[in-house]
Amino acid sequence: MGAQLRVYKRRIQAVTATKKITKAMEMIAASRIVKAQRRVAASMPYATELTRAVTAVATGSTTQHPLTTEVEAPTRAAVLLITSDRGLAGGYSSNAIKAAERLRERLSGEGKEVDTYIVGRKGVAYYGFRERKVAEAWTGFTDSPTYADAKMVAAPLIEAIQTETAEGGVDELHIVFTEFVSMMTQNPVDNRMLPLSLDKAQDEDGGKGEILPLFDFEPSAEDVLDALLPRYVESRIYNALLQAAASEHAARRRAMKSATDNAGDLIKSLSRLANAARQAEITQEISEIVGGASALADATAGSDK
Repeated sequence: MGAQLRVYKRRIQAVTATKKITKAMEMIAASRIVKAQRRVAASMPYATELTRAVTAVATGSTTQHPLTTEVEAPTRAAVLLITSDRGLAGGYSSNAIKAAERLRERLSGEGKEVDTYIVGRKGVAYYGFRERKVAEAWTGFTDSPTYADAKMVAAPLIEAIQTETAEGGVDELHIVFTEFVSMMTQNPVDNRMLPLSLDKAQDEDGGKGEILPLFDFEPSAEDVLDALLPRYVESRIYNALLQAAASEHAARRRAMKSATDNAGDLIKSLSRLANAARQAEITQEISEIVGGASALADATAGSDK
């Protein structure tokens, strides 16, 4: 019985140590969420105004440009998947990967060849384990992305959309990331970045029904769109990276809180078992003492006769 009690005590010590770790990780994630939320909010005005500028140029000219012109029969698409570099965040990365898989199936069903670009070690590991081709991958900055990271990710995507499909380019750019809704809700979404849908852009930016002013473009509308194209893609990717980072921290905080609560419940359960084992051990020792005393008394009584 003593050996069983020692086993319970060792398990309680191990679970207690784990609980301290998960509690610390929960507090760290909670502290980072606030900063991530502020960065998301700070990036929104620039992205919104840039989309409005692109919409104004596109509606005020008849220029055919990859930024706004739908390809008649698209045959190739690029998908950017944003996952996490680290685990212990519940289903955060797996949900984003599932959304990317659904998008890939839909695009393949439409007869489009899909090139996959990945941000985050979890996505890279998923595709690498299945030996699936990845056009390009980036890791090491998912929990705190910068605009320089967004520019680095955007560069090959911009080059792909500006290249003819016969030469390895793409007709469409899609992005899959986890949208931060609240501390408790983060939804994986897939958005088409290019070609830009003007109606959808106006709806997203609250410009539905707004009459845009007429502009004269210098040197030309095409040159303006050429200048806006990389800025638009970079800003959208940057905003997606920031939302994904906030979602990652929120998912990790929730997962660590759940782990901490489960560890507390397990400690209570093991403590009850340890107490029961201790009581059983004490009862057995008392029984042995009483039995020994009784046997000694009987032996003494027999010798007196």
